[in-house]
Amino acid sequence: MAAQLDRFSLEYARTLDQSDPLACFRNEFYINEGTIYLDGNSLGLLSKRSERTVHSVLESWKTFGIDGWTEGEHPWFYLPEQLGEQMAPLIGASPEEVIVTGSATANLHQLVSTFYKPSGKRTKIVTDDITFPTDVYALQSQLRLKGYDPETHLVKVKSRDGHTLEAEDLISAMTEDVAMVILSGVQYRSGQILPMDRLTAEAHKRGILIGFDLCHSVGSIPHSLSEWKTDFAFWCTYKHLNGGPGAVGALYVNKQHFGATPGLAGWFSSDKSKQFDMAHELTPADHAGAYQMGTPNILSMAPLLGSLAMFNEAGIEAVRRKSLKMTGYMMDVISHELADFGFTIRNPEDETRGGHLFIEHAEAARICKALKEEKMIPDFRAPSGIRLAPVALYNTFEEIWLMVQKLKAIMKEETYKKFENKRGVVA
Repeated sequence: MAAQLDRFSLEYARTLDQSDPLACFRNEFYINEGTIYLDGNSLGLLSKRSERTVHSVLESWKTFGIDGWTEGEHPWFYLPEQLGEQMAPLIGASPEEVIVTGSATANLHQLVSTFYKPSGKRTKIVTDDITFPTDVYALQSQLRLKGYDPETHLVKVKSRDGHTLEAEDLISAMTEDVAMVILSGVQYRSGQILPMDRLTAEAHKRGILIGFDLCHSVGSIPHSLSEWKTDFAFWCTYKHLNGGPGAVGALYVNKQHFGATPGLAGWFSSDKSKQFDMAHELTPADHAGAYQMGTPNILSMAPLLGSLAMFNEAGIEAVRRKSLKMTGYMMDVISHELADFGFTIRNPEDETRGGHLFIEHAEAARICKALKEEKMIPDFRAPSGIRLAPVALYNTFEEIWLMVQKLKAIMKEETYKKFENKRGVVA
């Protein structure tokens, strides 16, 4: 039936929704009536399951007090490992290779502190010039702590277009003076997916360790980190994983590196059977748990118990299929409806795109404000980027169609001009 309809009609969008195998998950989320939320690549919506698991953990605190560490439905002492096991299928890892802990930036510091061991000529770290700034700040800090000047020892591979990266350029930067490579699996400025498998293989051919920032890829695309033998990875959980604002992060360490002494040790780095011996000599855990530091943020972890259960029911492959279909449909409608209004689609149009789109317009900041006034929630990135993330578990094709129609009206009527073309304090 859908094939007989006008591809750019509302009826066609509704037909796509009717055949959506993941449609039932939308009812699992709190969605404000009349609002179309397309900012899940920055902060995912609250699910009803996550709300319940937060209340469950609070109840454990109320009921058990300090005994909640070892009693109740989800004993807190083992929660980082339990959640790591639930998260492992999303990144293609063994359960013992994943731990839920810290934050993305803290985990990057931990991993670089542990595995960056400059020796001889191998002293440099490679990243790129469009990566998220927090990664650059952390790498600069780590180089300074080792006595190196970031100006000479942090190699930032240049993007040719300011949005995407060429694999050949990244591989060319893997020279004999490089000790480590840190790259984002999905580029936040374009949604481009890097060929992580190929880059891992090329780094290892040259004796270089490689790690990935998965903040914009985990929960939106499948990974096979263990199969690729990627050395390590780190990510946040508040975007596609719907863990809540400031939710706890996570990290992966390939099992070949188990036994490496954590660069930044703390008492939760311990083998759990020895942790309460209170010895001043650390016996690290023999799995990814060794790279924890302080006491887990239990209330921050609680929402993940609910959200990860949904991901494991839906399956990351099904999430990816729908995500590709949604972003492809959104690009088609944007190209058809907004061709005369000066928008440029910057993300890849093939299957090397992740779960969000990046479109540019000279008036992007004020356009985003106009969309928000109409209860259409986008994400602005300076200087001129609009990010739109149709999330497989709760957005619909009808919402995509409606958002583009509203954006077209804003441009036609020039209602965006009543706003200043300047970002807010938080964008």
